[in-house]
Amino acid sequence: MYPDPRNLPSPLDTARIVSSSQQLSKEPMNWAGDMDGVARLRDRDCFMRIYDHFMPRLCVYLRGLGAPEAVAEELAQECLLRLWLRAAEFDPAQGALSTWLYRIARNLHIDRVRHERSWTLVQAAVENAAAADVLDRSSAEQFADHARLRQRINELSAVQARLVRMSYFEAKSHGEIAQALGMPLGTVKSHLRRAFLLLQSKVGGAS
Repeated sequence: MYPDPRNLPSPLDTARIVSSSQQLSKEPMNWAGDMDGVARLRDRDCFMRIYDHFMPRLCVYLRGLGAPEAVAEELAQECLLRLWLRAAEFDPAQGALSTWLYRIARNLHIDRVRHERSWTLVQAAVENAAAADVLDRSSAEQFADHARLRQRINELSAVQARLVRMSYFEAKSHGEIAQALGMPLGTVKSHLRRAFLLLQSKVGGAS
């Protein structure tokens, strides 16, 4: 489970974690074209280039913040779903795409801690995050996103919905899902990837 929220990384520690996640390979200097394709055209090829590049980096970053592996995978996927929904909000003049995504990921991490622990235990961590200007969305908006996501998951096929629920809401890793269902790991990953693309289409169409 999560460590004591009072021991969440400081902004300096967070910067070090981001640096480690970026060392997986050199990040392209400019994602503006792909982001524009996602924002204006809902271009899945553009999105998947972003997804394939940032998914492992976000997992590294979130594990560095203290999230268990399964939770890190879940939050990284949710972060990229937020990108699909809110790509038009990204302004390359304000900073790199990586910075924008890591801020969203940290918001999601703090929100997860807040829901798993009592407010008293995490109040100090949330106040610290607010001071760092990372909590830029209201609880009402976050709740609406979660409710909409659950609704769209219910519209997937039975297999896809089950896999997504196990990944998102039961915080199981891909390996744990494969073992629990007796499915090859590659099959689980491909089903989840297809389900993720469907969720993009469904949620994107509702926005």
